[in-house]
Amino acid sequence: MLGSAEPGSVAYERAGEAGEILASLGITTVSGCGSPATRFAAERALAAGGQVVSIVPTDEITTADWPCTVLIPCGMGDARNLMMALAGDACLVIGGRAGTISEVCLAWLHRRPLFPLLGCGGWSDRLIDNPPDERKLAPIQGWSTGKDLRTLLRHIVE
Repeated sequence: MLGSAEPGSVAYERAGEAGEILASLGITTVSGCGSPATRFAAERALAAGGQVVSIVPTDEITTADWPCTVLIPCGMGDARNLMMALAGDACLVIGGRAGTISEVCLAWLHRRPLFPLLGCGGWSDRLIDNPPDERKLAPIQGWSTGKDLRTLLRHIVE
């Protein structure tokens, strides 16, 4: 789960819904928990009985501050973006700012499918029409509702 969105926004709510959907499909959520939206997604995935791997920028080993089943304290700050980009079969992109687009570009270079949330602002709104470059290294498929996302994710688990 890549991205950022603030509480009260539609993107924030969709992130939480995405966490629940991942859990319901038996897909482990990987989150950096660096933004309110990705933290919310992790919390909702856990509450729904899902597994959550949190790759955090600090070197602190305690899980008390992070919603997760497994904590990976990388101690690399923003250099963890490569770990985030490579840690899953695909990357859900929710809104996002500079850190998000760096993760998106790394995921693209390593051929990870990108599933951007559409209609809520940030980098995720731009990816369909403006992929990282012209090479078509990975599919980019947008979603705007939980039903759309569930359909995209079913192809991963099948």
